[in-house]
Amino acid sequence: MGLMKLKKNKKFNYKPRYYKGDGNPYELKHKFDDYRTTVNPAKGLKGKFNAAIDDYNHNRDENVNRRVLIIVGILVLLFLLIIGFDLSIFLPNS
Repeated sequence: MGLMKLKKNKKFNYKPRYYKGDGNPYELKHKFDDYRTTVNPAKGLKGKFNAAIDDYNHNRDENVNRRVLIIVGILVLLFLLIIGFDLSIFLPNS
């Protein structure tokens, strides 16, 4: 009847010799997890969108706003150039 028995796993009670910190030294945690609100966002498109908007509203930074506007402007201009839009309407008449 030895074929039907499962082997038990060995248990080790290992404690690091020189570790004198708080908590578990083997816990895998990112160092910025305490400051993020979007680490485990709600599932679904609406939950992700709401989490991103909430994070954006609570972490306001003027440089980020300026950078986003510049990137959006460049992408709009590239799109207009690709579709062949006449950009001469933005230039003054001479």
